[in-house]
Amino acid sequence: MRALITGITGQDGSYLAELLLAKGYEVHGLTRRASGSNLERIAHLLDPADERSERLRLHHGDLSDAGSLRRVLDETRPDEVYNLAAQSHVHVSFEQPEYTADVVALGTLRMLEATRGLEQASGRRVRFFQAGSSEMFGSTPPPQDEATPFHPRSPYGAGKAAAHHYAVNFREAHGMFVATGILFNHESPRRGESFVTRKVTRAVGRIREGLQSELVLGNLDARRDWGFAGDYVEAMWRMLRADRPDSWVVATGVSHSVRDLVETAFAHAGLDWRDHVRTDPRFLRPAEVDDIRGDSTRIREQLGWRPELDFAGLIGAMVESDLELARRERERGPLPASGSAG
Repeated sequence: MRALITGITGQDGSYLAELLLAKGYEVHGLTRRASGSNLERIAHLLDPADERSERLRLHHGDLSDAGSLRRVLDETRPDEVYNLAAQSHVHVSFEQPEYTADVVALGTLRMLEATRGLEQASGRRVRFFQAGSSEMFGSTPPPQDEATPFHPRSPYGAGKAAAHHYAVNFREAHGMFVATGILFNHESPRRGESFVTRKVTRAVGRIREGLQSELVLGNLDARRDWGFAGDYVEAMWRMLRADRPDSWVVATGVSHSVRDLVETAFAHAGLDWRDHVRTDPRFLRPAEVDDIRGDSTRIREQLGWRPELDFAGLIGAMVESDLELARRERERGPLPASGSAG
């Protein structure tokens, strides 16, 4: 089996690449050209000493460039496409709504159309996974399942809702095997540091090692359904094993507040969060999503998926990883000033 992953250098892409390589896939990844390296999360998979590196290939392309997508699909001829790439930061989407819409919504449309073109040219059926988001539900009260109406509260959520509808339309209008996963929040030690879970666990490590003294956050009462990214990529793979394509909610079914997250993370490191955390209205969203909690009954019953790592285990693993990162940071000492002689 041959798979193409857009967004392979991200959190989900790295875990999915590991999963597929372990199952014997030949894996191709779409990456954007950049002046610096963005391969940190998959560097271990590219190591020549690792036999998996022989089955992993990277290709330059961009969801804003339809021509590059068609070229990469022609080069790789995948059996499966996993569309994970996106501008996925909600706060950034308010600052860059047009860019977010272009990559998240229209980028998905370009990828679907390029995949349809490959099917027509090759006569082969390609299975397509589209990564949706719980942000599509927005202010719709929990629990949210596959029949819950969308009411997105951010340009990112609106873009993902449009991408979801494009995916369903290609499934229904063109008979393509397009599965859509409505993924609730999923985290890991590989999560970007600008996301609230990693922002918290990173701060815990640095505070414990004396590298910073406080953490500034926004709304501590917002509630999210947090799971482990490694579990969620297993759900993606299972969706493309289904007898027929459909849409499935992927969630733990349990929500926690940001305050719960903070308390759990600091307690794991033996710290009292109240000594170090303050709030600032500048970190509040223009339109808040108060409570998200998914009902994943359908994927559990139909595809046999269920989350393996619970909330406490997830946050504990993230804190341990960031404690080690902070220890290494402290041992290195301050970096030299920019422009100094090496």
